[in-house]
This record gives sequence, C-alpha cells and structure tokens, in this order.
Amino acid sequence: MAITLGPNQYGKAETRVVRVYRDTERHEIRDLNVSTLLRGDFADAHARGDQARVLPTDSQKNTCFAYAKEKGVGEIEDYALDLARHFVSDIGPVSAARIDVEEYRWERISVAGRPHPHAFARASDEVRTTAVTAAAGDRAWVVSGLAGLVVMKTTGSEFSGFLQDRYTTLAETSDRILATSLAARWRYQAWPPAAGWGQAHAQIRQILLERFAEVHSLALQQSLWEMGQAVLKARDDVAEIRLSAPNRHHFLADLAPFGLDNPGEVFHAADRPYGLIQCAVLRDDAPDPGPAWDSAALFG
Repeated sequence: MAITLGPNQYGKAETRVVRVYRDTERHEIRDLNVSTLLRGDFADAHARGDQARVLPTDSQKNTCFAYAKEKGVGEIEDYALDLARHFVSDIGPVSAARIDVEEYRWERISVAGRPHPHAFARASDEVRTTAVTAAAGDRAWVVSGLAGLVVMKTTGSEFSGFLQDRYTTLAETSDRILATSLAARWRYQAWPPAAGWGQAHAQIRQILLERFAEVHSLALQQSLWEMGQAVLKARDDVAEIRLSAPNRHHFLADLAPFGLDNPGEVFHAADRPYGLIQCAVLRDDAPDPGPAWDSAALFG
C-alpha cells in the first residue's frame, strides 16, 4: 500500500491591518483582517522537513502591511487581487494563492453636529468580505460578501405544516419574530463591476435587506431563496450567491403566572441552540467556479 501526500496549503491567518490616510486634516481609516493561503509544491517540507521552497508565514504577514502602504487600500477586492497575484507571480514555488479579507465598519463621530476629522466609532459587527484566488496564467476568481448583518422583522413570518415525529414539541405559528445574523457570499463571473466593487456591494446588500423585509416568510428557507433570486436578477455579473442564516429564536415569555396577557409583545431571545439555514442560488449556465469552489469561501 502506497501512502502519498494529498492537497496541502499554508499561510498566515488573521493579520490585522489598519491603514490610516493622513493626506488632509480629515483622516480616513480602513480596518482589515487579512488571511493568506499559498498552494504549490511543498511536498519536501512535509516529507523531509525541507523548508527551501517555503516562504515563511511571517513574510506573508509583512507583505500585507507593505502593500497597504505601497499600493494603498482602496476596494478590498483590488487589495486582495494585488496580494494574490504577487504571491503567484513573484514567489516561484507558489502555483495558487488565496487571500481572505474582512473589513470592519467605522463611522465618523459627530461633535456639535459636525463630523470630527479624526475620531471614529465602530459602526456594528457587520463586516464586508472578499476571498480572492489567483493562479498561474493571470487567472483569478473573486468571491465577495458580507457577514454579521443582523436583521429582524417583528411580524410577517410563519412556520407551520412542518414534518412531525414522536420527538416534535414545537408548536406551529402563523406570526413570529424572524431574526438572523446573515452571511452572504457571491461569486463574480465578470469583473470588475462596471460601477466599481463598492457600488456592487452596496446594491447587493440593499437588495438582500429589501427582500428580507418585503417577503411574507413561510420559512427562513423561502426568504433566503427570494433574496438570492433577487440578487441574480439584478446583477448579470454574479454567477452564484450563497446565504447562511442562523435563526435567532425569540420565544414568547410566559407572563400568565403574573396575571399578565402577552399578545406578542415580550420575548426571550435565545442565543443557542439555533437553527442554521444555508442555501446556494446560482445560474445554470454559470462558468466553472474553479478554485473558488474548493474552500469555505462561499458559505464562510
């Protein structure tokens, strides 16, 4: 029986890069979490401990910081593409590179009604994301997205008619709170977007919010399907979108022991366990996703 080394990769995870622009008195900040993964001929490192073809992960970290200065941080997709192409083009043993970037949202603090030039407050737990994979021959795949987008609707959601077995205790409901912390990943089939990465991200985010609000939901699965469909109908440059939604359950508090009625007004918010609903919505004629498919980039 022969034993062989299978697929392998290595890199530096979660390098926190904060780029401050001080060109004027009004400062700008970009707050990133960057992870790199390199693929290539690293068999000797595993089999014999030979590091001759291994670029240290510390060097990868340093590259993330240097590129933030040398090339700047514009759209995170462009920053990730620059990094991925550098590793593939300039580091001999590397045949493919994947760069994951999360961007944290900050808002300028207002003082006496005026935005402060260099003071900021963290906006929310929502992050903008991208996962870029580059390979030889200037091939690249871009998956953009968001995570931690917390949404809620206080009515317009049902859950009934579900399969029941002898362990089922959940009561059917025609009116419930629907809340989730949405993660979405969409794979571009044509890029860069005509109006820019930022505009595409903003439009897709708004579509997801609007469909979540507008759809009378018979199940969270139905809401995700409608949200995904709407994105693909609006964006010809998107081949596929994947959505992951933990159900943030809200259970009606029992106030009867206190002689109080509770017509859907007071709830207990439970953080676990929770239902987790995930789906992919894609075009049947979408091109081969390439290496963007072989990782967690789409579901996160």
